[in-house]
Amino acid sequence: MTDTDWLIRVEDLHKRFHVRREKAPSIKRMIVRLLRPYPHEILWALRGVNLTISPGHIVGLIGSNGSGKSTLLRVIGGVYVPTTGRVSVAGHVGVLFELESGFHGELSGMDNILLSGALMGYGRKAIQEALPRVLEISGLADFVNVPVKAYSSGMKFRLGFGIAMAFDPPIVLVDEVLAAADEGFQRSAYRRLEQCRDNGAAVVIVSHEMEAVRKHCDRVVWLADGQIRSEGPTEQVLDEYLRWVNHSPQKPGARSSGHS
Repeated sequence: MTDTDWLIRVEDLHKRFHVRREKAPSIKRMIVRLLRPYPHEILWALRGVNLTISPGHIVGLIGSNGSGKSTLLRVIGGVYVPTTGRVSVAGHVGVLFELESGFHGELSGMDNILLSGALMGYGRKAIQEALPRVLEISGLADFVNVPVKAYSSGMKFRLGFGIAMAFDPPIVLVDEVLAAADEGFQRSAYRRLEQCRDNGAAVVIVSHEMEAVRKHCDRVVWLADGQIRSEGPTEQVLDEYLRWVNHSPQKPGARSSGHS
């Protein structure tokens, strides 16, 4: 753990994307584009976000599609680089984003565990020590020598979750993947996330499942149009968000940009 009173600090964060509005490429179009640039527009997915997350919290990120939730999570996780501003993390980050991310379908579950651990920066000894925990958390000991391409989506989530949690990261980022698991494993996964929080970790979850956020998160950040609209205790922010959902002429999902 760290001696600081925060594990995640986001300062005046802006993230810009260049979005092309071009149809599928053809040979003729490619030749034309050698002389004339592709038309595109600038999308500011995040605009002036400031956020501090302390140890011992599960924080939910909520908002409509295109609000910047997943973009913020990926900037924190180091997948995206800020356009301007600064993101600081105090410790290793365990990430659960796309189920396929980091897995090689032709390799076995065991090989993917070893490969993922190495890509996360752990040495052979640390990976070997964590291996029993990966198998215990994932419940995939009977399938660990099967190629991952034969896994179901739920099994891939189990494997990814086991790898992310086995090394006891002080920061855990989860983006809408818990829904891929069966109900029993979902309960087990949330219990482990709560154990992480109780042990002083910071857990950040992007979710559209308001009841799960209400049950498991102690703080909530509501993003709208790339900015923080509200932040605070779960019940307070959820009430504000649901009132907006019920009265806004623009329902959630109406402004989908691909960067949720």
